[in-house]
Amino acid sequence: MRIGSYIEITQALKIPFFEVKFQTSRSSGPGGQNVNKVETRVELIFNIAHSKSLSESIRQLLLMNLSTYLKSSGTLRIVVQDSRSQWKNKQIAIDKFKNLMRLALKNPQKRITTQPTVTSNEKRLKYKQGRSKIKIMRKPISVEQQYDEDKQIHS
Repeated sequence: MRIGSYIEITQALKIPFFEVKFQTSRSSGPGGQNVNKVETRVELIFNIAHSKSLSESIRQLLLMNLSTYLKSSGTLRIVVQDSRSQWKNKQIAIDKFKNLMRLALKNPQKRITTQPTVTSNEKRLKYKQGRSKIKIMRKPISVEQQYDEDKQIHS
């Protein structure tokens, strides 16, 4: 996975490996004899706020689009413990990092406002009429209404 000394997000954006930090720890779950000895859990840490490889516009875009993934210091953390191999977990973490960065760099598609169709309007009105009838049926019948109904039945 390491072709050169950078992680290629797009052709225009390459992040040097020295800006990405890896921490390992013992993984939870199955591992056989290795579970208590080998640190297979991998944590990829990338500080978006202080990265020198990002332009200011890209930094702002990433900070905005990845806000739910970031700590308050602008640090992105990706934790992987899928495999029993530390090397494989690092590869998975790098792939997740690439995918997440690519998604964050995409501009959202602008919504084009359209008029509602005739069918959708009819459907909406029919639904509203049905709800109205249900609510009318919930009301208690007054004496005047009872009198009017009896009068219509007997005439």
